[in-house]
Amino acid sequence: MRKLIFRLVISAATLSGCMNTGGTLSSGPKGISAATFNVADAELVTKPLVFIAYGDMRFTNPTEIIASHPNVRQALVAKVAGEHPAAVFINGDLPWRGLAEDYEVFKQETQIWRDQQLRIYPALGNHEFAQCAESVCLDHWWNIFPELRGQRWYSVGLGSKVLAIALDTDTSLLPESAQRIWLEDQISRMSSSVRFVLIYLHHPPVADVQPVKMASHNPRANEMSLAEYLGKAAPHLRAKIIVSAGHIHNYERFSRDGITYLVSGGGGAKPYEVDRTADDLYQDKGFPNFHYVRFELRGNRLTAEMMRIADFTAEVPTHWEVKDRFEVIAP
Repeated sequence: MRKLIFRLVISAATLSGCMNTGGTLSSGPKGISAATFNVADAELVTKPLVFIAYGDMRFTNPTEIIASHPNVRQALVAKVAGEHPAAVFINGDLPWRGLAEDYEVFKQETQIWRDQQLRIYPALGNHEFAQCAESVCLDHWWNIFPELRGQRWYSVGLGSKVLAIALDTDTSLLPESAQRIWLEDQISRMSSSVRFVLIYLHHPPVADVQPVKMASHNPRANEMSLAEYLGKAAPHLRAKIIVSAGHIHNYERFSRDGITYLVSGGGGAKPYEVDRTADDLYQDKGFPNFHYVRFELRGNRLTAEMMRIADFTAEVPTHWEVKDRFEVIAP
């Protein structure tokens, strides 16, 4: 097994023998982890295991204060670094535009992540494809994350109990699509030791459906097809599934078919108000919800907290509050 070293961050992950090539069905003996990248338990030196999920930062020139709030995204970066997580899973819209200069701002503002050698695993969002041709935009993304080159979706075995799967919602997730076939293979061949599957992606499969405002951000057929598949698969799995999406610049939480669905789009982009439906398990009326989600694993109990900036108007936000907390227990 050769070492995988990110140029942005130095990762202890190793490349498994079952590489996802962004459309090719991985192969290998059943029972062997199909994950694209694997981090061994021995390499996760900090106990308990802590990892972070959030998205919609829109890193760009700090003079742009409408599309993104530079003080907020920078405060989130510093706070996440202070958690010393085993991994950070980003559910898309890392840059405001898919241009090289926005990725340079990302590199500058996340220097502390590189200093701490954090493992950073991004999923593609729609803004990764803004203002440049698809091939050019992808090349800019891969230049920042070179070990992902040629791949638009992939998976990470974070120790023996957590499998994280990054999906690309700019590509089909419908039945028989290349990505869907790959995903079903990942689920069917994941290690029997896995207790929690984190699926992170940009467009949400489940969200508060808006009748008027921001209706363009309602769940689409592409992602609803994913939710239908997961709902059928979940009862046959020993592992519990958590889905973390973005695109809606707010926080939402749902439970459906035994699966926890999150909207975690509070990374600094222009916030969106939502009318909360009765199914939303988060009913707090506070706004905006600039935040990240912190996961902590102890045994077979996964505890999650939504960490929200309490003083977002401050030049340098420093006050934080836990605004939501939930647990997922695996057998």
